[in-house]
Formats: sequence, C-alpha cells, structure tokens
Amino acid sequence: MRYLEGHFAPVNEEITAYDLPVTGRIPAELNGRYLRNGPNPLGVEDPVVHIWGMGQGMVHGVRLRDGRAEWYRNRFVRIPGFAPMVHVIEHAQRTFAMAEGGLPPAELDAELNTVGVCDLGGTAEGFTAGAHSKHDPLTGELHSLSYMPGRDFVQYIVTDAGGSVAQATAIPMTRTPFMHDFALTGNHVVLWDTPLGFDGFECRWLPEHPARVGVMPRTGGDVRWLDIDPVHVSHTLNAYDDDDGSVVVDVVTAEGPFDPADPGAIRPVLDRWTIGPDKVHQRRVDDRPQDFPRVNDARATRPYRYGYSAATALYGIPFTPEGMPSDDAFTNALVKHDLQRGTTEVHRFGKDEAVGEASFAATGQGEDEGYLLTYVHNPLRNASDLVILSAQDFTGEPVARVHLPVRVPLGLHGNWMPDR
Repeated sequence: MRYLEGHFAPVNEEITAYDLPVTGRIPAELNGRYLRNGPNPLGVEDPVVHIWGMGQGMVHGVRLRDGRAEWYRNRFVRIPGFAPMVHVIEHAQRTFAMAEGGLPPAELDAELNTVGVCDLGGTAEGFTAGAHSKHDPLTGELHSLSYMPGRDFVQYIVTDAGGSVAQATAIPMTRTPFMHDFALTGNHVVLWDTPLGFDGFECRWLPEHPARVGVMPRTGGDVRWLDIDPVHVSHTLNAYDDDDGSVVVDVVTAEGPFDPADPGAIRPVLDRWTIGPDKVHQRRVDDRPQDFPRVNDARATRPYRYGYSAATALYGIPFTPEGMPSDDAFTNALVKHDLQRGTTEVHRFGKDEAVGEASFAATGQGEDEGYLLTYVHNPLRNASDLVILSAQDFTGEPVARVHLPVRVPLGLHGNWMPDR
C-alpha cells in the first residue's frame, strides 16, 4: 500500500518547535501562518483496502513574523470518527479544518489545537460547508458546494463574511455525485456531474452515467446542464464570466475510469472549458501530469493571467519541461502558467524530494506580486522544509527554506493566512 509508505507515511507524534533555522531570507512582509491539512492514518488494520484520504486529519503549520520562523506545529484534528483531513481555511476570523461528503468542519485555535466540531455553513437539511469552499474576494462570502452519500441532491451554500448562512439552494441530482470541487464566477456556480459517484454508499466509476456540466446563477434558480466528454475532474484552478456571455473554467481533468481507492493512478492534465449557451468547448492547456492548481486568491472569480500547479510524487509520472529531452524528466516541480501567452515556467526540485500544493501569498497589487509557499520533503535530512519562492522569479533559487524538525507527509490542501 504505497499510500502508507515513503512520502505518504504518517507521522506518529505531535511536535512543537520554536525559532526554526532558515536558509536564505524570509520576506519581512510575510506575517501570518502557512497551514496545510492531510490524512495521517495510524493503526490501519488492513493496509490492502486502505483508501488515501481516510483516517485522522493532521494540520501542519509554520508561523512567520518579522522575517523569522517563530514556530512549527503539527496537530491531529481531534474529533470522533473521520476527522476533517482535506483542507484548512480561515473565515470570519476563525480557522477550520474541512472535510467533505457530509462530514462537518472542525474549528482550530491559533495554535492548531482542536476547539471542536462546528456547523460552519450548516443548513436545516444537515449539510455544512464543503472541503473546497471558496471565498469571493469582493464580498468576503464563503461559497460551498456540498454533497452527502445517499442524498439525491446537493446544496449550494453561501456563508456571509460574519459566518452566518445567507443562502442555501438545493440542486436535484439523478444520484449522489462525487463533487470534490466546483467553480465560482462573479455571477455563476459551475458544477460537474461525472461518472464518478455513489452507488448506494459506495463511491465508484459508473460508466453508464453521462458526464455533464451545470451552470447556475449565484442567486439560485434553474441549472443549465450541458454534456461533456466523460472525464474525472480533480480540481479547479479558477473561473470567470467572459465578456461574450460565456463562462470560462480552468480545471484539472483525467480520463476515466477512476478508482477512488487509488487516486495516484490517474494522469491529470490542465484543461480550459468555455461554456456557451448550448455546448462546452473543451481545450487542452497543458498535457503534462499536474494537479493541485492554485491562483492568487485576489483574482478568484475574475479574469486572470497566472495560475500555479504541482507535478507531484502522488502520481509518479515523468514531467518534462519544454525543450528538455525526455531522459531529463522528473516528478517533483511547481509550474507557473501564463494563460495569456500560453507559456509555462517550471521550478524543479531535487530528484528524491517531494513537493505538494503551493499557496500564493500576495504582497502587492500585481497579480504575481507575492510568494509561493509549500512543504518539500528533504530526504537528505529526512525532514521537510517550508520553501518560499518568488512568483516573479519563479525559476530562481528559493527566497528561503525554513527547516522543519520532522517530515511532513505528502498531503492535500492548505492556505497562507496573513495577519489582519
């Protein structure tokens, strides 16, 4: 079971370390916390049937202030059952570990200790805010698309800037879909109903189920469904309303069938979907294997130029930068996409290092004015570094490497949470 070994292997202890050593210089304008969540399953009874993503969540965090790395902490999300293990976000001046599939969020304190289960985005039907809830930078609202196995509808939930539910819209479905992510524009919610869904309470690929994209006004109302090629949708980079009335969505997709017990078996690529009145134009942006796409969140829901993704050991598929021979391919890199020019820059990591998702920390008004932060496993130390890259000098040496005392397992999603 590869998801319990190597870069995925769980860690056994909760650690607190202060005044972390640094190679390079931490930008003085980075004041806040970088937090990332992921599964950390201990005591798995039968590794053969283990599913990556199941098990206790663990949040890893580094506190930066005034050019120093004040602390590193890793903490289990301590609630009964399957603790939230997918994401960690900030909303209404509170920190939440996020799950999906009907599991509620958990609130964390400033030092990552679990406060308890909470009802962020909670509705009368029992839904809560989902793992890939999205902030609208213009309104401060939190938008969620949530599903629950056994239900024949999903809910679109809007939580206002103060943390109260302002809207909950039920969207009928033919069966419970696996909606890990969705897309949001200034005027629309975009959701995908693919062959990956629930047969009863079992999640599996259902080849007879058509693949389709739904577009609904953010205010609610009828969903306009359009057929697409039968692909698995991994994650959203960004989406926006175009001047011609179409909706543009950049997503990571993969050809099916998809086994949810083996997420690393797919080959994810970056596509652009342009959704018109009666059809969806699907175009390949980059056919090299990549996932965990991120954007400067100040540009979320609006037209944008730059996006970032990761070529990661989760998939273990060779990634070849443009102009390089295939023999020089590797599996760990971050990629910067210039979607206006159609070009990419690649920041390559060491052969045996392991990089995950990178979060954008904005420091100015320019779209790429800021830094990328990510955990990278350094096998020479058998521990991880928090690597800080300049978005405007993407292929250059890291601005800083904060050396953590322990390894951070390859995990899922997180965020830079600046002091406010």
